Amino acid sequence: MGIVQTLQVRQDQNVSYSESFLQNEDLLPVPEEKRTWGYWNFIALYDWIADSFNINTWMIVSSMVQVGLSWWQAWLCVWIGYGVVAPFIVANARPGAIFHVTFPVVARTSFGVWGSLWCVFNRGAMACIWYGVQASIGGSCVLVMLRAMWPSVNNLPNSMPASSGTNTRDFMCFFLFWLISLPAIWFPIHKIRHLFTVKAIVVPIAGITFFIWCIVKAHGGGPDNPPARDTSRICSWLGHGLEHHVVHQQHGNPGHLISVPLGFSIVSFFGVIVSSSSQAIYGEAIWSPIDLLGKFLDGEPSHATRFGVWFIAAAFIIAQLGTNISANSISAGCDLTALFPRFIGVHQNIRRGGYVAAIVGLCMLPWNLLKSSNSFTSYLSAYSVFLSSIAGVMITDYYVIHKGHYNVKDLYHAEKGGWYYYTYGVNFRAYAAYIAGILINVVGFAGATGRTVPLAATRIYEMSFFTGFGVSALIYWSLNLLFPVRAAEVCTRFEEVDVSMLSSANVGITCRSRESDSDLDKKSVVSEAVRSVHSLAFLRISVIFFSLLGHKYWLLWSDFSMNVDPEQ
Repeated sequence: MGIVQTLQVRQDQNVSYSESFLQNEDLLPVPEEKRTWGYWNFIALYDWIADSFNINTWMIVSSMVQVGLSWWQAWLCVWIGYGVVAPFIVANARPGAIFHVTFPVVARTSFGVWGSLWCVFNRGAMACIWYGVQASIGGSCVLVMLRAMWPSVNNLPNSMPASSGTNTRDFMCFFLFWLISLPAIWFPIHKIRHLFTVKAIVVPIAGITFFIWCIVKAHGGGPDNPPARDTSRICSWLGHGLEHHVVHQQHGNPGHLISVPLGFSIVSFFGVIVSSSSQAIYGEAIWSPIDLLGKFLDGEPSHATRFGVWFIAAAFIIAQLGTNISANSISAGCDLTALFPRFIGVHQNIRRGGYVAAIVGLCMLPWNLLKSSNSFTSYLSAYSVFLSSIAGVMITDYYVIHKGHYNVKDLYHAEKGGWYYYTYGVNFRAYAAYIAGILINVVGFAGATGRTVPLAATRIYEMSFFTGFGVSALIYWSLNLLFPVRAAEVCTRFEEVDVSMLSSANVGITCRSRESDSDLDKKSVVSEAVRSVHSLAFLRISVIFFSLLGHKYWLLWSDFSMNVDPEQ
C-alpha cells in the first residue's frame, strides 16, 4: 500500500473514487488564461509543422511509388485523400474547440459518462502505439546522423538474438531517440511552443534541401510510366491516413479545410519526388527517406555529403520529436488521465501519461511494424476498423442528434436526470452502431490475416474507414429516431450552445424565437404525428436492413467456413 499511496496524485478529499473519473482538474474545460494558442498557431504550427512535416507522411506517400505509381499519380492520390480528410477533421474536432474540452469528455456526449471509457482506452492505446512507431522512425534518423559523424557505427557488433527483430546498432539508436524525448514530455503544451518554433525553421529548410539534392542526383524526376500497380492498396492507405488524423486532431477551425490538404500535400510532394528519384538513382524505389539518406553514405562519401546527410537527419530527429509530443504523448496523457485519475493527472502530473506512452512504445517492439510497407499498413488497417465506428457515432451525435447543443454541467456527473447518463451511464444506441460498424469489416479483416474470404468482403475491408463510419452513422441515426435520447428535442435547429449556462426560459427563447404560443401548439401536434410516422417507417427500414445484413453475412460466413475460392 505504501508504494500505491506514493504513486497517487493529490486528490480532492471531498470527491469519491468514482467521481474522480468524471471530474478532475485535467478534464474540466480549459480555462481562458490557458487558451494561448490562436487560430494561426494551429494553422501554421500544428497542421503544417507539428503534424504534417514528419517522416511518417513521407513514408505513407512514397510507399505508393514503391508499388508502382509514378510521382504525379501518387501526389494526385494525396490531394484527393487529404481533401477528404479535412472535413472529417473539422467535424470531429469541432465540439472540443467550441466547448474547450478534451476527447475523453467529448466522447461522453454520445457513448455516455461511463460508456465513453472504452473509446478513451482505444484512443489512448492508439496514441501509445503510434508513439512507439514514431520513436522507431526517429531511431533510424539517429543512426544516419551517427553514421555521418562516425562511419564505424554502422559496423557495430550485434549481441542481440534474431528473435528480437532488431540488432544492437539499431536498438542503441532507437533507445537514444527514446531517451532524448523524455525531457520534452515534462513540459505542458502551453510551454513547449519553442520546440515547434525551432522545428518550423529547421525542418522545412532540411526538407527542401533533401528534395533539391535528390532531383539533382537523379537528373530530374523519376519514371513517369509505372509498372502494374495495386490500386486497392492505395485506397486503403488513404483511409489509414484519414483515420489517424481524425482521431488525433483536437481543433475544429474551418481553415483546416484548406490547411490540411495544402500542408500535407506539400510535404507529400517532397516524399513522392524523393522516392521516385531514388528509382532513377539506384534502380529501385526506396520508400523510407531515411534509408535513402543512408544510401548516400555508402562507399566513400565526401565531407560535403556527410555534412548534408548529418544536417537533414538531425532536422528529421527534431521533426519526429515534435510530432510525437503533439500528436501522441499529449493525447495519451489526456486519455490516461480519464482512465487512471488516481495516478495520472491533476496539474502537471498529466505528464505521467506521456511517460506511460513512452514505456509502452518501448515495450511493444515497434521496429517489427516497420519492416516493410505491407506490415506497416496492415497494422493501420486493423486499428481503423475499430476507430472509424467511434468517429461515425460521435459526428452523427453532435451534428444530427444533439444539433450542436451541449450540457457541459451534465458531462461531469452521473445522476439519472443528466443528459448523458442514458442507461446506467452507457448509451446502448452508440454501442449498437459501433458494433455494426465493426461487423461490416470483420470478414475482410479475417482475409487480411491470410484466410480465404469472398472478394466482396476484401473490397469492403479495403475501404474500412468509410464503410465502418457510414454504417455506424446510419445505425446510430436510425436508433435515435426509434428511441429518442433525453433532451434531443431541446432545439429544432443546429446551434452550438451550452444549455447549462442558460435558464430554462432562455433555452426556450433561444430555440423558438419569434414563435407564438398557438404556433407552438400546432407545431407540437404536427411534429408528434410526423415522429410517429417516421418511427414506424424507420422501424420497418431497420428490420429490412438488419435482415438483409444478417442474410449477407450468413452467406459470407458460409463461404468463409467452406474455404470457397473467392473467384467462383
